[in-house]
Amino acid sequence: MLYLLETNLPENKAVFFALTRVYGIGKNTAFLICKKLGFSINLKIKDLTQEQTIEILQLVDSLNLLLNNELKKFKSLTLKNLISIKSYRGLRRVRGLPVRGQRTHTNAKSARKNRRF
Repeated sequence: MLYLLETNLPENKAVFFALTRVYGIGKNTAFLICKKLGFSINLKIKDLTQEQTIEILQLVDSLNLLLNNELKKFKSLTLKNLISIKSYRGLRRVRGLPVRGQRTHTNAKSARKNRRF
């Protein structure tokens, strides 16, 4: 396993799919990283050289992405802000009700089960 960007990346997976394991990097960003560095989609993590891993790190730094703990902290701060200013979304989140305008007369059971706060 390669420890990169605070995440263990499996060695037998392709770089494209392994990068999606990092919290904050999806398929589009992983494809962009592979395309900019000229990696094949089939290139495995175990076949990366030390220079290529350094290039990945430098490119991610230059893209100014929020990853892992920083992104989780940012998300939680935005939710706390919504709650503190007593916006509609914040109040619905506190009560455990659907936030995005879904029906509550019959189908709000899953929203009440998935309480986040």
